[in-house]
Amino acid sequence: MTIKLNGRIDSNNAAQVEKEITEQLAGQAGAPLELDAGKLEYISSAGLRVLLRIRKAHPDMRITGVCSEVYEILDMTGFTEMMPVEKAYRVVSVEGCEEIGRGANGTIYRIDQDNVVKVYNNADALEDIKHEREVAKLALVLGIPTAISYDVVKVGDSYGSVFELLNARSFSKILATEPEKIDWCVKEYVELLRKIHGTLVPAGKLPDMKETALSWARFVKDHLPEAAGNKLLALVEAVPHDDHMIHGDYHTKNVELQDDEVLLIDMDTLAVGHPVFELASMFNAFVGFSEQDHEIVKKFQGFDYETSTAFWHKSLAAYLGTNCETKIREVEDKARIIGYTRLIRRSIRRGEAETEEGLARISFWKERLLSLLEKTDTLTFSLDELELEAAPENLAEVQAFVDERLAGTDCTSETRMQIAVAVEEIFINIASYAYAPGKGKASVRAYVTESPAAITITFADRGVPYDPLAREDPDIKLAADEREAGGLGVFMTKKIMDDVAYEYRDGQNVLTLKKNL
Repeated sequence: MTIKLNGRIDSNNAAQVEKEITEQLAGQAGAPLELDAGKLEYISSAGLRVLLRIRKAHPDMRITGVCSEVYEILDMTGFTEMMPVEKAYRVVSVEGCEEIGRGANGTIYRIDQDNVVKVYNNADALEDIKHEREVAKLALVLGIPTAISYDVVKVGDSYGSVFELLNARSFSKILATEPEKIDWCVKEYVELLRKIHGTLVPAGKLPDMKETALSWARFVKDHLPEAAGNKLLALVEAVPHDDHMIHGDYHTKNVELQDDEVLLIDMDTLAVGHPVFELASMFNAFVGFSEQDHEIVKKFQGFDYETSTAFWHKSLAAYLGTNCETKIREVEDKARIIGYTRLIRRSIRRGEAETEEGLARISFWKERLLSLLEKTDTLTFSLDELELEAAPENLAEVQAFVDERLAGTDCTSETRMQIAVAVEEIFINIASYAYAPGKGKASVRAYVTESPAAITITFADRGVPYDPLAREDPDIKLAADEREAGGLGVFMTKKIMDDVAYEYRDGQNVLTLKKNL
């Protein structure tokens, strides 16, 4: 039942109010009860005692539409802890307002020059609003620049959170109106992304994105050939737990520029997890959703598909810290596996498989997912590792990759040349002999330390077990016609580098080079 409370409930009329309410509730003992306090202006302790007695007969009682003054009394006296008490919310209309962001859980509108409102899709969104406020505060405390909601409002049949974003412009709007600023946008966008991914979250404070991705994989598994479905699930299960923050819906509509400060908004998707899950949602936002219909990104982001794909590629390259196309493609393919899995699940759950157009989209994504699963053995990646075919023509990419790791160091030109020589000798040896006469992959890992200043380069392959350091050094004093062929490359590498070590580990030849800088 719903009973309306009006005006004042104080010592003068409390007994009469209680009598009237009791009469209305006759024969309804124990039934759920809503007291609509939309027109209640005042309540004293006498009125509070009436509420307590009514609640004893109706344990599921709730009070709604409470004005701020009455809510303060109920909160002060502990009533908000005893029963559900909902404040009255001012009503806001978004008709004719600019849409500045849209996500899985809601849409963000600018309601005036200073403020935006996020309107939730869920009509009963108060718990969602509470969650987003909590995680936004957590992010702010951990150093992530974001806006905090200062008000909750009623918008149509749902609720909204109001944020102050004075004269803010989304990166989507900047790209749409000033495309020449794409490189600046990429720089700021990636800088914030790295800050997010570098933020360690206290255990249990945010949901684990891996669990969500596992639910996608379990669903899609049943719609793929058995071997492919099992491999998809195994790949996601093998991604290690990571307590670093990810946004979960990181695209250019959720990044705002306000007075030269870059802010992150739409925080309800905040989670922890491996960066591959973040990159997957980014791929979908900029490419995946729009691969078959390029108008989708135009409607969603406000800029064309060419700008969208260029921004995605530039951002991924900047995030990985490399222009090596092999490295970029390697990581993009891992993100695409998660991205396509999510798209397939989403479409099937929405019943799109029942339409010819929807089935064509799902088939398109399945075809690409199956192709990627055939050539992918892990969804994890390292910013300091490159995997590619062990072929002489890939030497330039390996050397460029190592050079990029040296960027910003005080490495001399002489040292750079020595490192380049060593890299060439080892990689060409792997390319020529590790898998001969067949082909295979090699991984190259390079990272720089500051104290001591040094670069460590590790080569790994799954070719024939071979320890190049076991071979005796050539006698360089012999005349040319007396020397045996081969051996000079490894010999030079040992002379050039400060440390060289070999081990056969986990079915791989692993050769590690170290050079002091």
